[in-house]
Amino acid sequence: MTRLVIRGARLLGADAADLLVEDGVITEVGSVSAPSDAQVLDADGLVALPGLVDLHVHLREPGREDAETIATGSAAAAAGGFTAVFAMANTSPVTDTAEAAERVLDLGRACGLTEVVPVGAVTKGLEGAELAELGLMARSRAKVRVFSDDGHCVHDARIMRRALEYIKPFGGVISQHAQDPRLAGREACCHEGEVSGRLGLPGWPGIAEESVVARDVMLARHTGSRVHVAHVSTAGTVEVIRWAKAQGIDVTAEVTPHHLALTTDLLLGYDPVYKVNPPLRPSEDVEALRAALADGTIDAVATDHAPHARQDKEHAFVDAAFGMLGLETALSVVSDVMVRSGLLDWADVARVMSAAPARIGGLAHQGRELAVGSPAHITLVDPDREVTVDAAASRSRSRNNPWHGRTLRGAVLATVHAGRVTHDVRNGADGAPTRRGTERELTNATTTGADL
Repeated sequence: MTRLVIRGARLLGADAADLLVEDGVITEVGSVSAPSDAQVLDADGLVALPGLVDLHVHLREPGREDAETIATGSAAAAAGGFTAVFAMANTSPVTDTAEAAERVLDLGRACGLTEVVPVGAVTKGLEGAELAELGLMARSRAKVRVFSDDGHCVHDARIMRRALEYIKPFGGVISQHAQDPRLAGREACCHEGEVSGRLGLPGWPGIAEESVVARDVMLARHTGSRVHVAHVSTAGTVEVIRWAKAQGIDVTAEVTPHHLALTTDLLLGYDPVYKVNPPLRPSEDVEALRAALADGTIDAVATDHAPHARQDKEHAFVDAAFGMLGLETALSVVSDVMVRSGLLDWADVARVMSAAPARIGGLAHQGRELAVGSPAHITLVDPDREVTVDAAASRSRSRNNPWHGRTLRGAVLATVHAGRVTHDVRNGADGAPTRRGTERELTNATTTGADL
């Protein structure tokens, strides 16, 4: 039997307690006498959260291992406090068959640092013309429940309706990349507004997102099925989602850390690290997104972690690839932007970064209360630690990090996945064993960007 004792953690930021973990399950909460063979983590002053769950990650394998692999992405996820990540389907080949989904599942299990959950494509080859093998992927060993053509919008209303009808019997959900290609085509690369006009860049108007979300929530109502809105970026989309929820329509939504914190003004330097899809928006949209996350209109935070090799990102802005890194910094950004401002407390962070994404993705064993009988997926956070992000120190294979050089408050110090320590700031190793039967001093460890 493997045993782990977490000593003195503040559960969801409230009262301190010890946790005894045996064979990957929490078996005791309170004042625990550490068994002689137990690994012990001293978490005095740290906040304990259920392991974080990310509904939206690009791991690039298979096909673009020069940008990321499942192994490097898993290491970044563990360092960011994540115990489960949903791997998007826009790989090469596309995850649009049962065999492809099972391959991603097996590669994730071989790493063992975090649970890697395959997302299946909605349409074959992400081409928007013909449904992929939704049922076969659902019945496979991967048990796919989330489907998305992310990177492409399912823009054909007939195809979207059929997909919603198909996934309803097995409790699936369609995660939509809302971008009407007729309103924001492939040439669009930043928010349409004063900044895009000044820079001479093709604009991406908010209505291109909002109109697709409005259509999809009506299709969800018509079919009685579930739709999830990926990376919400505008105040108008928030209004549509708020209305839909008031009508009882089964819609959920996510927001990225970068859309909660960064604005379109950053594009004035033409730095391609800030090119992302959907684009960064003005401050009024950012404020609306923060309020919607706080009041529950937006259900979850998801990173849209999008690593790119240097040869794809280091171009003129209009030619650079879309996307930013996010796994290692997500908790710190949410802490800095939402918790320090009083918009969320740590119980709320557990809701939007653990419980809600686990529920949306159908992972009943993730996002659970830190209580006796729950699987031991645990994230330990120092809420007061200031960290300065160093892109060069990332565990990701890529370096397109929009937070480089920024100082954020709040840092993940340790991650426990299925009862095993997969990240620990002090020893600087992912998943490295520690001495058994000794107290581990985490709170006095120094932190750099490498520890995000």
